[in-house]
Amino acid sequence: MTASRVITWDVPASRGYETSWVEFDGTALRAHGRAVGTRPEPYWITYALVTSDGYVTRELRVTAESAEGTRSLDLRHDGEGRWTGDGEPLPEVDGALDCDLGLSPLTNTMPVLRHALHREPGERAFLMAWVSVPDLAVGPSRQTYTHLRRPGGSGVVRYASGDFRSDLVLDADGCVVHYPGLASRLW
Repeated sequence: MTASRVITWDVPASRGYETSWVEFDGTALRAHGRAVGTRPEPYWITYALVTSDGYVTRELRVTAESAEGTRSLDLRHDGEGRWTGDGEPLPEVDGALDCDLGLSPLTNTMPVLRHALHREPGERAFLMAWVSVPDLAVGPSRQTYTHLRRPGGSGVVRYASGDFRSDLVLDADGCVVHYPGLASRLW
């Protein structure tokens, strides 16, 4: 069964906003979105994200516009653990299942849904193909997601990477409602 949503976040971390059109289909999702920010510099991005079954990233296409000009990235996962960026191998992120688009709360959804961490106890460590914004550089990011509690129909999951920690409030679909220090849902 396919379900569609439009989500808009206020993103204080970038002093901007993001809107994403998300389509859930079984254990896969497709999304496209736009974000505008003024930190670390004024920028505008557009993206399209496609996952396979199990919410494993298959591709992320991003275009960023800033004073530096327009950049684009075509990030792809082959389904067997290998990644390419614009057709070039990215061995430093091989083994990752997910991308993580910087300053975007959308990409926290895939690992949470894959392991139902917004609903069930557990802790999982991940290697992510992290995409910084607005330069679109790709690098490895080690992240841990830990289920904390399930108040009402939502879930609270601790996100940790390095010394950074934040307790994310997620809705029943596993989408971020509040990410302290990054974003809060407006719609």
